[in-house]
Amino acid sequence: MFGTRLGLRKLSMLIASLAMVLMSIAPGLATPAAAQWSAPRTVYFQETGQSLDQLFLDFWRGNNGRANYGLPITPEITLANGHIIQYLQYARFEYWPEGGPNGRQFQLGKVGQDMRPQVLQRSLIASTSVPNDLTPATDLMKAWLPISPDSETALDPNVTYVPSSQHTIFGAFRDFWWATGDVNYLGNPISQEYTVSGVTYQAFEYGQLRWTPDEGVQMVPVGEILAQKYDIATDPSPQGDIPTYAESLFIPPIKTFDGYVYGGGQVWVDINLSWQYMTIFQGDRVLYELYISSGRSGFDTPTGTFYVLTMYPSDDMEGVLGGEYYNVPSVPDVLYFTNEGHAIHGTYWHNNFGTPMSHGCINMPEWAAEYLYNIAYIGMPVVIHY
Repeated sequence: MFGTRLGLRKLSMLIASLAMVLMSIAPGLATPAAAQWSAPRTVYFQETGQSLDQLFLDFWRGNNGRANYGLPITPEITLANGHIIQYLQYARFEYWPEGGPNGRQFQLGKVGQDMRPQVLQRSLIASTSVPNDLTPATDLMKAWLPISPDSETALDPNVTYVPSSQHTIFGAFRDFWWATGDVNYLGNPISQEYTVSGVTYQAFEYGQLRWTPDEGVQMVPVGEILAQKYDIATDPSPQGDIPTYAESLFIPPIKTFDGYVYGGGQVWVDINLSWQYMTIFQGDRVLYELYISSGRSGFDTPTGTFYVLTMYPSDDMEGVLGGEYYNVPSVPDVLYFTNEGHAIHGTYWHNNFGTPMSHGCINMPEWAAEYLYNIAYIGMPVVIHY
């Protein structure tokens, strides 16, 4: 993709002695903030007086938790089998130490099953026809009985039949189910539609929907219903020193120091792979320091003293590394520092800085990469170490 020019090699030799000095002093100049900062593992919600932590917090944040699952309404509860559960407004989170059927320790609780009527009349279970004297109670219970795949209901072209749960879904509920990721969010339908007091309901593995002409489709707060059903305390817990939830708590700090001065000294960068942290210097003054993402396991970023070989305001990156093909178009503000394609560049495809993410390059936020690119130059030292 690029090559080293003879002139560049001569320039690199001229600044090599300085770079060796920089490499020896750079680790000591890096800010201790890089080692001290970490995102909270437990946060508190003032609205409900409860907290989320560890795996529950990670899943909640990674899956649009406030909208999809609501806020926590109970503390964590340890069951006799060692599982830990916690109820949220629309869901139940579960931790299985031994791992679940999918091999993961985090599980979404199948709260829809808990909404099933406790008693199904034996005559209804045995019957495949609807009684003539159907009452609201028997209508509700009948809705939980499986639908035969060759029944008139299942063969209706206006409905979707789900063989794995033997239930159908259609209309507004189906639209909502599809729009929110179908089985990946609510799971499969485990009942037919049924109506209680003018409100239409349908149960799913991980939740329940309701519909009225005026309000349309809404999530039923099954977590609140089940907490009341099982007499689980929802009284607020003391906050103590737990931070109040705000997404800003999870953004690594970026400190601004003295600005760049034209002619004020040589610009160079120090990259600490242990901290996933970059410090941009001009001479011995810190211009910026921020979190970056280096190569993940198997695609390790090389260590040592390097020099910027080529610069591109935008470049299409494509290739095969470690058996993995990658093709990333229009990568901004690219500074190549090895002949193998390692570069410092802006990153628009993730915001997980502070964690190894790349195929060996140094990923930076786009604004920071633009800043560095504007003051960088061919031959700029790049010091990388643990």
